[in-house]
Amino acid sequence: MAGFECTDQLNAFGNRVDFLKLTGHLQLLEQDYRNLQPFHIRTVREGIRWSQVERKPYTYDWSVVAHMLKRGKAQGIQQVWDLCHFGYPDDLTPLHPMFARRFAAMCRAFVEFYRTLNPEGPLVVTPINEVSFMSWLGGDVRGTSPYCVGQGWEVKYGLMRAYIEGVAALREADPSIRILTTEPLVQVVPPLEATPAQVEEARHAHELQFQAVDMLCGRICPELGGTEDYLDILGFNYYYDNQWVVHTQDFLGWADEPKDARWLPLHKLLMQAYERYNRPVVLTETSHPGVDRPYWIRHMAEECAAVLAAGVPLWGVCLYPIIDRPDWDNLAHWHRAGLWDAEEEPGEVPQRVLYKPYAAVLLEAQEMLSTMHLNAIKD
Repeated sequence: MAGFECTDQLNAFGNRVDFLKLTGHLQLLEQDYRNLQPFHIRTVREGIRWSQVERKPYTYDWSVVAHMLKRGKAQGIQQVWDLCHFGYPDDLTPLHPMFARRFAAMCRAFVEFYRTLNPEGPLVVTPINEVSFMSWLGGDVRGTSPYCVGQGWEVKYGLMRAYIEGVAALREADPSIRILTTEPLVQVVPPLEATPAQVEEARHAHELQFQAVDMLCGRICPELGGTEDYLDILGFNYYYDNQWVVHTQDFLGWADEPKDARWLPLHKLLMQAYERYNRPVVLTETSHPGVDRPYWIRHMAEECAAVLAAGVPLWGVCLYPIIDRPDWDNLAHWHRAGLWDAEEEPGEVPQRVLYKPYAAVLLEAQEMLSTMHLNAIKD
């Protein structure tokens, strides 16, 4: 799968960003889809940009989304839609009393609009992307709306109230809709020679990553209306810096040799998540910046092979971002994390520059996993 960065959030300085335009994806949509063909990628993650669709309460402009839908259909691309990818309308935050009601109404309107253009076929939707991360960014470190400190739980509760009401509205409008969660997958560990208290702190911090999905399925906060029926496809986002020491910025290095004894390989983390929820799994985001991109992709392929060998239903891997993107808070700094970079000094519409070492390893990885899949079918 390919993921096109679609955030429309307010950044740390209170400025609205629009990455579908900043990366040039809207302007170069057909080219971006054509570029995927040599890599046999036919499924993409896209976003509607809630802040742009609903500029006035309960009034929706689907014209850009309609354009994207038509271009995707013309090229045989399956689009998986994020309805809220870090951005909310100007008059809303997750702490607003009308947030959940507005979100559910938008979800229902999206389905009605979508089915006018595509009456048949599967529709896969992520209601809200990375609730756990957004709760921390907006609720604890003032990185986005609502710019709070010490209110991460309250923001998470508001987001999950909206998420659950949104799923109910989506399913009411179209019972066939598939729900794809997209939560960070992390490993939080105690320091070396930790005290029993530090071990418990790390265990608790590690467990917090599952709160959002536990709320969705009603295992905690049942008053929100979550149910096991709302668990469908489990998406997990995993990057090179997703394992760290509790209460620090000390990350466990994925390429270190020998490995830190506290490091857990991705396949074990995915297996733990699968055993917890018993649903099909998708690696919904993964990438690495800079020259380590090809080594990371090879590493991810090896980990995915181990997941499949263990019998876990891994349905897909999303390279995110597929097109390079700038930093939310410093738009002049591009991460160099995509299969395609932007040109060295991107103009108004950044042109695509294929990072050939990444491309070569990606094709090798696809061939390896395809052969493994065929052999499994024969067996």
